[in-house]
Amino acid sequence: MNGLLSISAATLVAIGAALAVPASAAQNPASASASKPATQEAKPTVVLVHGALADSSSWAGVIKRLAHDGYPVRTVANPLRGLPTDAAAAKDVLRSINGPIVLVGHSYGGAVIGNAAAGNPNVKALVYLAALAPDRGEPAAGPSDIPVRHPLPPLPVVQVPTVGADGSKSLDVYLAQDQFAKRFAGDVNPVTAAAMAVTQRPLDAHANASLNNAAAWHDIPSYYLTAAKDQILEPEKQRFFAERAKAHTEEINSSHAVMVSHPVAVTQLIEEADHETR
Repeated sequence: MNGLLSISAATLVAIGAALAVPASAAQNPASASASKPATQEAKPTVVLVHGALADSSSWAGVIKRLAHDGYPVRTVANPLRGLPTDAAAAKDVLRSINGPIVLVGHSYGGAVIGNAAAGNPNVKALVYLAALAPDRGEPAAGPSDIPVRHPLPPLPVVQVPTVGADGSKSLDVYLAQDQFAKRFAGDVNPVTAAAMAVTQRPLDAHANASLNNAAAWHDIPSYYLTAAKDQILEPEKQRFFAERAKAHTEEINSSHAVMVSHPVAVTQLIEEADHETR
């Protein structure tokens, strides 16, 4: 299983002051740039889509920096149920935004943004962060035959049986808490990583196998940040996705939790995507 990320309510308390500004920006996207001169070109809204076992607070450091630089910011509460459901949730958010959009996805969120952006003329750039980027007809996890010389060991997961409102049965998947920091967040503050492990949101066990019906990276300029020390999604797979999408690619010595451990680099790539697609 690829792409797992979350951050806790406890972490939010520690960074509450940082979140105060971006939360306002998320509620009122125009507020961050309202004081700009009328002659200045309006900045695009940045829409952030978290990956599996995540919540939107994982973007706290990135939101703080984008808001400081005058960008309206929105987030998508990714349901993590499979591409049909998850892409629909992202599309709902995109339809609510007037004007240009830079759409950002981390990990499994990359599969979501490539699907959700298809056919939306407002999306001017896609930014992938240690992310999946499946083509049309592929599962969310991408093709199974990507060449990998150094495969990672299987993820230590915990599966919890679930029953849907319609009576359908499935499994929710978590990363084992005692392995979370090592595999997911090796360069994250240990206190934060421990909180992330406790408050994981589950990924439906079938989500990575759900079929992708669109790949907007064929038509929309794409940017990719590879996490060279990733222990969740092999860097070789990340490079494959980036190269196939003909994405502008940068690489950083980061764990999978790149937007938590390296918010400056993530923010810089998002802003670069904006500047180069104006």
